[in-house]
Amino acid sequence: MNYETTVAADAAAPYSADGGDLTGVPGESRSPNRRRWAIGAIAAAIILVAAFFFMSGGEEADPFAPPEAGQVPIVSVTAPGRATVAGTIEATGTLFARRELPVGSVGEGGRVISVSADEGDWVRQGQVLVTIDRSVQVQQIEGARAQIGVAQADLNLAQSNLDRALKLVDRGFISKADVDRLTATRDAARARVAVARATVGELQARTARLNIYAPASGLVLTRSVEPGQTVGAGGTPLFTIAQGGEMELRALLSEENLAKIAVGSSATVTPVSSEKSFTGQVWQISPTIDQQNRQGEARIALSYAPELRPGGFASATLSSGTVVAPLLPESAIQNDDDGRFVYVVGNDDRVRRTPVKTGAVTARGVTILEGLTGSEQVVLRAGGFLADGDKVKPQRAR
Repeated sequence: MNYETTVAADAAAPYSADGGDLTGVPGESRSPNRRRWAIGAIAAAIILVAAFFFMSGGEEADPFAPPEAGQVPIVSVTAPGRATVAGTIEATGTLFARRELPVGSVGEGGRVISVSADEGDWVRQGQVLVTIDRSVQVQQIEGARAQIGVAQADLNLAQSNLDRALKLVDRGFISKADVDRLTATRDAARARVAVARATVGELQARTARLNIYAPASGLVLTRSVEPGQTVGAGGTPLFTIAQGGEMELRALLSEENLAKIAVGSSATVTPVSSEKSFTGQVWQISPTIDQQNRQGEARIALSYAPELRPGGFASATLSSGTVVAPLLPESAIQNDDDGRFVYVVGNDDRVRRTPVKTGAVTARGVTILEGLTGSEQVVLRAGGFLADGDKVKPQRAR
């Protein structure tokens, strides 16, 4: 009996409850490996279950995804009606002086002594802009004035001789022919005085024209003269002046838009170099259309402002009266290679592609000039997911 008991105890000692070998023989290293494999299998199972959960129902549906086959999409629609909208036309152009006055020398010219105006200065009508050396002309005037004195002395002598002759003619000492001769001499002397005076006046006028004056009040735009320079009549203008400082925008418009405006239409001009806008008025419309670009000019008069610089680029919004038309948000209007269009829901709840012509863009929406009467049910959004003829479930937008 003791033998059997000993054998049973010895046989149970080398093995654990799970059957592992704990005696140091090769089976002893298998127990940790099995545990690691078991833990990895459990983690993998958890990951697979979680992935299945999210893929099957845990992920939120995409509201912009196209409807599944057989499902009728719900779309928001609106009947735009008709509204009165102030018509506007957008245009761009270049700024110019409205009346640009070239100023040059009108006299004989000469050497410039001083220049009293520069670019950007305001000048008044008649102001001296350039002073020309007149030393020679002054001497000529003095000589002409001396000639007046000589001619006047000759006139006085001729008049005295004639007076004495008239006293002696009654006594018979002087013949009538002598009186006539003395009268002619007196008249010639009087004419020479008038000529001398006219010569002085001419020289004074020529001298006065040497200086260069502002022909009108305005803003000096350019200057091309310096002291010491020699100028002459008929040369390149020495100054250009914007009369009254007034500017204009020569806005380019298409042939269609040009027909929508009239002289007197208001406009808002914004230079690209400034965020400030200026109010102007159309004062002239081009009577012709450029054959190359099919555009014409609308000239918008603007009062002086430092931000308005000739040669600068500006945009303009012109008033073209009012128009009664449907208004739609931009989201309702689609665009492709064939042009702009909207989707209209018919009585059969199917959408129909409807081409439209748009007009002014306002804070309330886009004006529809052609294509809609305003009573249609127009799809507001999700037009990009629809096709002509699709069945939908319309829902009036609030």
